Amino acid sequence: MKTETRNIGIAVEMPKQKCSDAKCPFHGNLSVRGRQFTGTITSAKMRRTAIIELGRLQFLKKYERYEKRLTRLKVHNPDCINAKEGDVVKVMECRPLSKTKNFAIVQKVGIEKGFKEKMEAREAAKFAAKKEESVNEAQNATA
Repeated sequence: MKTETRNIGIAVEMPKQKCSDAKCPFHGNLSVRGRQFTGTITSAKMRRTAIIELGRLQFLKKYERYEKRLTRLKVHNPDCINAKEGDVVKVMECRPLSKTKNFAIVQKVGIEKGFKEKMEAREAAKFAAKKEESVNEAQNATA
């Protein structure tokens, strides 16, 4: 494993920390190529893995309008970058690192404003949906 930082071929800030991760694009032997996205980390609970969400617009031909859609990707989170939930990151495609992981974080861009409130609202919506489901089941059982 290398300790010096190597150039990965795109204009991004090099991480200030060093790491001994073999799958790090800067300090390991992982090459990044292909597609690159910018998204927000929604979960960083796994070891060296994060889940990011990418918002995009899908055109509906029938209605001549766009709808919002979310894509969730599992990405490799190297020790030298160590991005947390709510961080906006730039990811690049790499070779398959596991069954579902084909991207690696190459740069931390910033922090999303209002991320905590957005996640709390999602959890509240899930709780409300479960409560409504249980009320409907109870009504069906008595009928």
